[in-house]
Amino acid sequence: MIATTLRMGTMWRERALKIVLVLVGLLFTAGVYPLIGSLLHPADSDTGDTMMLSLYVALGIFLLIAVRNPSAHRSLIAFAAWSSFAHAVTMSILGLEIANQRVGFLVGSAVLVVIGVALIALAPAKLPIERVSVASV
Repeated sequence: MIATTLRMGTMWRERALKIVLVLVGLLFTAGVYPLIGSLLHPADSDTGDTMMLSLYVALGIFLLIAVRNPSAHRSLIAFAAWSSFAHAVTMSILGLEIANQRVGFLVGSAVLVVIGVALIALAPAKLPIERVSVASV
C-alpha cells in the first residue's frame, strides 16, 4: 500500500515537472519572435535584451528536449532554476533603481522566481550511483 502511494506521488511529481518544463520551454522559446525582430531592426533594440533573449531561446529548446527524460537532464533543470533566480535578483535591483520601469521589472522578477521555485520543487531525485568493485571489472 505504501509503495503504491509513493509510486503514485512520484508519477504525479514527474507529470507535473513535465508540464512545467513544456510551459517554461515554450515561454522561453517564444522569445525567438522579439529576437528576430531585434536582429532585423538593430537600431530599435537593446543589445543586452537581444543577448538575453538568445540565451533564453536556447534554454527553452533544451528544456523542451528534457521533457522526454527529466531525470537525465537534472543539471539542465537546476541551471534553468538557479539562472532564473539570478536573473530575478538582477531585475529586482534594476526595478528599484529605474522608477519608470519598476512594475515591468518586478513583475518579470516574480515570474522568474515562480519558475525557479517550480523547477527546484519538482526536480527529479538524484539517481543512486551503482558502485562497481574493482574485482568485478
